[in-house]
Amino acid sequence: MPETPQEVLKMIQDQDIKIIDLKFIDMPGIWQHCSFYYDQIDESAFEDGVAFDGSSIRGWKAINESDMSMVPDPKTAWIDPFMKEKTLSMICSIKEPRTGEWYSRDPRTIAQKALDFLKSTGIGDITFFGPEAEFFIFEDVRFDQTESKGFYYVDSVEGRWNSGREEAGGNLGYKPRYKEGYFPVSPTDTMQDMRTEMLLTMAQCGVPIEKHHHEVASGGQNELGVRFAPIVEAGDFLMVYKYVVKNVAKKYGKTATFMPKPIFNDNGSGMHTHQSIWKNGKPLFFGDGYAGLSKMALHYIGGLLRHAPALLALTNPTTNSYKRLVPGFEAPVNLAYSQGNRSASIRIPLSGDNPKAKRMEFRCPDATCNPYIAFAAMLCAGLDGIKNEIDPGEPLDVDIYDLSPEELSKIPSTPGSLEAALEHLEQDHTFLTSTGVFTEDFIDNWIAYKLDNEINPMRLRPHPYEFSLYYDV
Repeated sequence: MPETPQEVLKMIQDQDIKIIDLKFIDMPGIWQHCSFYYDQIDESAFEDGVAFDGSSIRGWKAINESDMSMVPDPKTAWIDPFMKEKTLSMICSIKEPRTGEWYSRDPRTIAQKALDFLKSTGIGDITFFGPEAEFFIFEDVRFDQTESKGFYYVDSVEGRWNSGREEAGGNLGYKPRYKEGYFPVSPTDTMQDMRTEMLLTMAQCGVPIEKHHHEVASGGQNELGVRFAPIVEAGDFLMVYKYVVKNVAKKYGKTATFMPKPIFNDNGSGMHTHQSIWKNGKPLFFGDGYAGLSKMALHYIGGLLRHAPALLALTNPTTNSYKRLVPGFEAPVNLAYSQGNRSASIRIPLSGDNPKAKRMEFRCPDATCNPYIAFAAMLCAGLDGIKNEIDPGEPLDVDIYDLSPEELSKIPSTPGSLEAALEHLEQDHTFLTSTGVFTEDFIDNWIAYKLDNEINPMRLRPHPYEFSLYYDV
């Protein structure tokens, strides 16, 4: 992979590439792009950027101040495997063209500012993030909402609900039982070849890969494993991950979704996020404390737990996110930490005596988040814990199902809705803004966007299940 603008330009010339595709992320977390003829990209583009209209991007500029510049990162260059014409793709950060300043609402810029803040504290010089994004693959998805109707429909050849369906060539019956989809072999697992292609395609795009497997839920839930990476690169890799998964699924005549809870009454899709801080090539989370953690790591956990109710407004940013965060589906609803309890929001993975593998795993997030924003916010919360030596309390190393209601009531839990999380964020965001990583403008804009575009529209619409509950009242 190229490292410098000069190497990118040489790659374009040597491989006779005619189309350059520049990608950037909007505020909610969707990739946007514009394709340029190769002679429009020169060395100045990597410094000054390429102009575009920012007023049409969700959560960004007003129409009277719309000019913006996307600045490609040469280290992100890869050949897009889904384009007929050979196309070089690069990921961009956003600048204000009039001032030359990086745009304060640009998510990738925010992640870079989080890394810069970490370095400025002297605590560490690099932070690694390893997201584990789960997703569903369906053969059919339909949904609609009008004044007189509202419905959704998803279907999968692997769905246990289809065990009695007549199918072309006969129903062969190999469909994972509910909550028993973890690691079955073929023929129950029908998606081996597709996941392999997804994984190898990601590698072609520069993503460091590890593994792939079926996940717990019936109906085509899957996960691909990628290696941890520095904070900005981790965000880049997750966006490539989602792009590849969706496009390979489409190639197979299927559709992929990262919605946390597209299926009722089975496990949802999360994005367990592994985190660690290093300095001068040394891991700082390894120590002689609980589960082999250092005091710094425990204080980092304390910061995450202290700010989790607000943090979830950024790491679990959809109304659907909170359909997953409910008891009974291995969901991490308890704001506690543990080395083994998967219902705790923070888990300490087994790493033996290897200091380099010591890390903590925040299990609440899901892949509907904007990864750059989510990673930056988690780092800010953890650093606040280190700075203020926040005690994470006692670990939750008991089976929560053995606890009495009185004992269970003493364990804090995640917010029950996006609206509740946004209320926490409104009250508790100094840990984000005091660092200079996030601005008050960003927080206010985020809350307003979520209320105006997601929460309030949901309030106005009748839910299909309400007809079952109330139609004959």
